[in-house]
Amino acid sequence: MIIPHPLLGPRDSQEFTYLGDANLIDRPDWQAEDAVDRFHDYLYLRDNPAGEHKELWFHEQGDRSWLVVTRNTLTHEIISAELARDVARTRGRSK
Repeated sequence: MIIPHPLLGPRDSQEFTYLGDANLIDRPDWQAEDAVDRFHDYLYLRDNPAGEHKELWFHEQGDRSWLVVTRNTLTHEIISAELARDVARTRGRSK
């Protein structure tokens, strides 16, 4: 599988380590009254979608950047890849 790295161009997926759902970017507030419940859900509850899904990938054998890769889990087609820091900044502004 080839991942279109936004800075380095097409890279083989073997250069990357898969972390999981890109929603991990949205870490719960540790000071919230229900922080224990929120962290439980954050750590242990995961969706397993069939179809388009946003995932976190770490470019371990390259520039060590984090990417949010939008991929179809049925066909493994890569729809897009963005730097995770840009995605996190965008999400932070929309809150």
